Amino acid sequence: MSRPTDHRPDHARRRLLQATAGLGLASLLPPRLMAADREAPVPPSVVTQPPRQWGPDAPPSFIPDPDVIALDPSFKNLAYFSGELRRVWSGHGWVEGPAWNSEGRFLLFSNTMDSRQYRYLWETGEVTVFRPEAFHPNGNTYDFEGRQITCEHQFRRVIRWEHDGSATVLADHWGQDTPFNSPNDVVVHRDGSIWFTDPAYGDTLAEGHVDEPGGAANPQGLLKWRLGDETTGAMGGRRRQSDHTFRIDPSGRVDAVLDQSQVADPNGICFSPDYRTLYVVSTPAAVGQQGRGGDQAIHAFDLDGQHISRPRIFADMKFQGVQMNPDGIRADVYGNLWCGASGPLGLCGVFVFNPAGKLIGRIRLPQGCSNLTFGGPQRDHLFMCAAQSVYMLQLETQGAGPA
Repeated sequence: MSRPTDHRPDHARRRLLQATAGLGLASLLPPRLMAADREAPVPPSVVTQPPRQWGPDAPPSFIPDPDVIALDPSFKNLAYFSGELRRVWSGHGWVEGPAWNSEGRFLLFSNTMDSRQYRYLWETGEVTVFRPEAFHPNGNTYDFEGRQITCEHQFRRVIRWEHDGSATVLADHWGQDTPFNSPNDVVVHRDGSIWFTDPAYGDTLAEGHVDEPGGAANPQGLLKWRLGDETTGAMGGRRRQSDHTFRIDPSGRVDAVLDQSQVADPNGICFSPDYRTLYVVSTPAAVGQQGRGGDQAIHAFDLDGQHISRPRIFADMKFQGVQMNPDGIRADVYGNLWCGASGPLGLCGVFVFNPAGKLIGRIRLPQGCSNLTFGGPQRDHLFMCAAQSVYMLQLETQGAGPA
């Protein structure tokens, strides 16, 4: 007796052949078509969702770092190929004025809002309080003798800490006893002079003290300008003045080298490696200021001793149709200018220009960068203050200047 025909194996074989044929066809397709329906993996960055993580518990970063962006081939010679962008400290307030102490091997930085100074220790990565009361400090640097120089908003002055621990007031007024606004950023020249900017960003309750009643930063007199003052009688200037950039001569004389008409609302300041070019950043209007304020550009001047000439715009800080707000600046040994900038997420961070003013690279940060400097034993690490955090990136260049 014959057995009934079973068609199930034939059906299974047909399904197998169809599946195999499909695989064979897929293997013949170009790779770009095979991947067309698959989303390529994107390394986490400051603009991804979710964004990259920071701190000791963050996973290893993707190499090369997606937030270190070369816009010109020359930038690849400055950015170490496996350099990892790291957040080395985060607190609160507004951190500013990073300066590298070569002898102590630590990074000094200010918190203008909590009126303290901190230091990042190179060997351990620990951050400790350096000065528990620093009178709302902002910019810092070290001179060629290793002495700390600081801009104080509370007293509206520039001071120097001597090697024996005493403090010397370098400047608290100019001209006929005219007080400063709030000295902001400071650099030293190899001729022994000290240069600093004096906008009015510290003439506020948060970062110093407002003017006396009737002053530009307290026109209605409603703010009690001495409230909370523990140094009665020793507060700095009483009223906002016109903005200037100043030079302190080695003799102690204070000269205004640039006025509001030349660089409005001056902020970041630095020299080229050969000290023949002066760079000064112009920023928006400060509290109590009438008018539009600065043009948010980096200005450059030829420098011959004390003589300043050939004013020009080095960089207008416009990027992808957005006017960025520049802040602190530093030059490397090749003459490239590294500039902290605020603006929209994805654009804010650090802008890098070659000596001709061409934008060659960017470093994206989660917040705008207020100031930066080069540090580490070889001065090949860029430290960036951004809002309440400090970031670090190893490079293939070194900072110019002593700090």
